[in-house]
Amino acid sequence: MLIGARVLLGFGTCAGYPAAMALVRSEAERTGRDSPGGVLTALAVANQTVAVVGPLLGGLLIAVGGWRATFALNVPLAVAAVLLGLLRLPRAKPEAKPTARFTARPTAQSTAQSTGGSTPRGSLAARLDLPGMGLFAAMLVSLLLFLMNPHLRDWYLLALAAAAGAAFAVRELRAATPFIDLRVLGGNVPLLATYGRTLVAYVVSYSFLYGFTQWTEEGFGLTPFHAGLAQIPMFLLATGVSIVSGRSTSVRGKLLLGAVGQITACLVILLLGGDSPLWMLLLVALIFGVPQGLNNLALQNSVYFQADPERTASSAGLLRTFAYIGSMVASAATAASFGQHADTGGLHRLAWVMLGAGLLYLLLTLFDRTLGRTAGTGTRASL
Repeated sequence: MLIGARVLLGFGTCAGYPAAMALVRSEAERTGRDSPGGVLTALAVANQTVAVVGPLLGGLLIAVGGWRATFALNVPLAVAAVLLGLLRLPRAKPEAKPTARFTARPTAQSTAQSTGGSTPRGSLAARLDLPGMGLFAAMLVSLLLFLMNPHLRDWYLLALAAAAGAAFAVRELRAATPFIDLRVLGGNVPLLATYGRTLVAYVVSYSFLYGFTQWTEEGFGLTPFHAGLAQIPMFLLATGVSIVSGRSTSVRGKLLLGAVGQITACLVILLLGGDSPLWMLLLVALIFGVPQGLNNLALQNSVYFQADPERTASSAGLLRTFAYIGSMVASAATAASFGQHADTGGLHRLAWVMLGAGLLYLLLTLFDRTLGRTAGTGTRASL
């Protein structure tokens, strides 16, 4: 039931970010002002603000009404979002072609991406790339099953993931309405590098959000409410960092500082134990606030200026796709590191995985020479 509900949530939330990026692009074209730094910063700050409230409110709701209360809260919020959307979002002209296509948000079974360009007329079933979805799900599930308990005896899972991935690529390149438009990636090396950075950055980020929170409860002894409180410093600092750094057009500097912040936080986690003072937990959260505020902003700025303007929505959808793949890898790494109990040894094993991903993120940034040409200076970047 929970997995089925999660799939429905994926269908319901898939279009938000690609649609937002498409709106930013369309407004830039309408007004002739291709300088979205303030808008993109506002989006990042909004995400951070919600993230500040989320862990604390989630812990409070669980304490008061159980885990179901965290889902019940979304009902009035969703109703408010629909009403505000009907009242405030611009309406497309009748002759305008849609800029985003409906897909599912990633879960352990599937992931999401909206595609740009026109959408063929016809039924929803005709527009959905069901074979592509099936192959993509087979690839991810096989890979995640192997990563959650890696062993040579399960080599067939890797072979199955590789075969499904190859078949998926062939299918998507030939499909009229692909589940994930791989043509977005064709020839755009800077955009490919950004997607690679996104994947490893979110492996670190979600490993911290999943693993560290579990350990603070099971390994350190905090209640869910107090575990939420322990993460507030991270989100508060991340919000401040987003506001301050949003004034700068430098992408490379934000990415490098974000990478250093992730690596530093991972090294501090390796020093934590069940008897560590509380201030050390808060210190880790504060350090993580720096990359949390920088990476998301820098990555979405990169995609905005690196992507073909006609494919802004699909490129933004792929950014989220790679972020969610990172979250699934983080979930598998957390399960493999902790096993049945989130103890300190498991936290340290997870920290080594995070450290490796953080170092890879740093290398992908250091050796990417195209980043110096990616900045919101009022015109599109020269790629």
